Amino acid sequence: MKHRSIFMVICFLFTVSVIPAFGQTLPSDDPVLRNFWSEAMDSSRLESLAHELLDVIGPRLVGTPQMQKAHNWAVATYKRWGIEAKNEEYGKWRGWERGITHVDLLEPRVRTLEGTMLAWSPGTKKGGVTAGVVILPDLADSAAYQRWFPSVKGKFVLVSQPQASGRPEKNWEEFGVKASADSMKSLRQQISSEWNERIRKTGYRADTLRLALEKAGAAGILTCTWTGGWGVTRIFGTITEKIPTLDLSMEDYNLVFRLAERGNNPVIRVVAESRFLGPMPAMNTIGMIKGTEKPDEYVFLSAHFDSWDGASGATDNGTGSILMMETMRLLKKYYPNPKRTIVVGHWGSEEQGLNGSRAFVKDHPEIVEKLQAAFNQDNGTGRVVNLSAQGFLRGGEFLSRWLSSVPTEVTEHIKLSVPGMPSGGGSDHASFVTAGAPGFGLGSLNWDYFSYTWHTTRDTYDKLVFDDLKNNVILAASLAYLASEDPEFVPRDRRVMPVNSPTGQPTEWPPLREPQRAGGLPPRP
Repeated sequence: MKHRSIFMVICFLFTVSVIPAFGQTLPSDDPVLRNFWSEAMDSSRLESLAHELLDVIGPRLVGTPQMQKAHNWAVATYKRWGIEAKNEEYGKWRGWERGITHVDLLEPRVRTLEGTMLAWSPGTKKGGVTAGVVILPDLADSAAYQRWFPSVKGKFVLVSQPQASGRPEKNWEEFGVKASADSMKSLRQQISSEWNERIRKTGYRADTLRLALEKAGAAGILTCTWTGGWGVTRIFGTITEKIPTLDLSMEDYNLVFRLAERGNNPVIRVVAESRFLGPMPAMNTIGMIKGTEKPDEYVFLSAHFDSWDGASGATDNGTGSILMMETMRLLKKYYPNPKRTIVVGHWGSEEQGLNGSRAFVKDHPEIVEKLQAAFNQDNGTGRVVNLSAQGFLRGGEFLSRWLSSVPTEVTEHIKLSVPGMPSGGGSDHASFVTAGAPGFGLGSLNWDYFSYTWHTTRDTYDKLVFDDLKNNVILAASLAYLASEDPEFVPRDRRVMPVNSPTGQPTEWPPLREPQRAGGLPPRP
């Protein structure tokens, strides 16, 4: 019996130390890391955070009331969790608020069209505008276009290329015979090339062409920025000052284009509402858990808060935003007294050039100087699969050590690039990297991000993959904890940059750029 008891104890100890607790393979018995897994998997707040941010507040275009609401909501949420937080203004942006957009085809038949007004577009007069449609023609040169411009008066002008097919390329490859698929690919390239040449011959860029048409008396501008995916277009901004600029779905844009091209004289009615609000604060939301042993050294969590506003800004970058909020909640609950100060930055105006994070880096050199590591997430809802040392020679050593303590289920997907190349843009970790501080981007699995949700009309709550987001919460919380606890400070030794082949000269570390602190065009009356 004695021997049996000893055997049972050994079996019990083996079970405790080897069999995965909470369903995970954790290389460490660290209770903090175990608590991160348990809380993230069993008591996640991600869905409620996503609902509040994406469904209730909605898209977060810089300079809009929704952006301000989002910042205030984040501060209130952090304070409810016992986390110090504030909004930090760094500049101004032209204020604008979107109203309804409604587009109808009236002739030669009635159909409601799918259309969205571009950001910062003027609206229509009360009751809307009803007008015919013309296509930007293919003329010889800029002089010929100058003679043509008066003919657009009182008309909507189609300024984007038509599409030969609404089917994605991979759909053609899957179902079409090779000759058909190849022919369609060639036709698409030809149409794109010819339309780009058409724009070039006007003597304007695509954006300034809109101003020329506005000056000529056009009723509005119609565009289509198709992603190549089923029924999806991208919504950016416009610089028209008096007339609306609208993006139609690919299907409806092509319908109107064909009607105009073949002499069916389409007539559309547009009701588009917006209002300009004057200069609005451009800001970042900053949350902080103060360090106990090394309070003047910092670990940073980073995600941009703003979005384009064609949909809800869900995967760009609502997912990164709620990921970092949930990560801070776990850190506060299970690691309330970190060695180093843990800071989270929710940046404004990333979409216009990393303005929020660049302003923070410029305004807080004392934090950048003492930054242990910044972990930034931006590109979609998928689990993290790519991580680069960003050109820091020993960055890979630290990242590898930290990752070795994270559950295998989280790290097994990750490709670590060492020493990697420094990012000069793309997302907010670049703001730290260009300042010479170790900023790391947590690169996500694609989930057809660029075809279907990046800056599109379909970037909504229903595209979120919560299992992958939970995975990323565990990763971010673990990395922040381990970076805070690490007795060493990450050295800033940089790699020798490669030679630029065409010039034969060494490339340089990307420079720190100035943020745009007074964004947008001058406020309109």
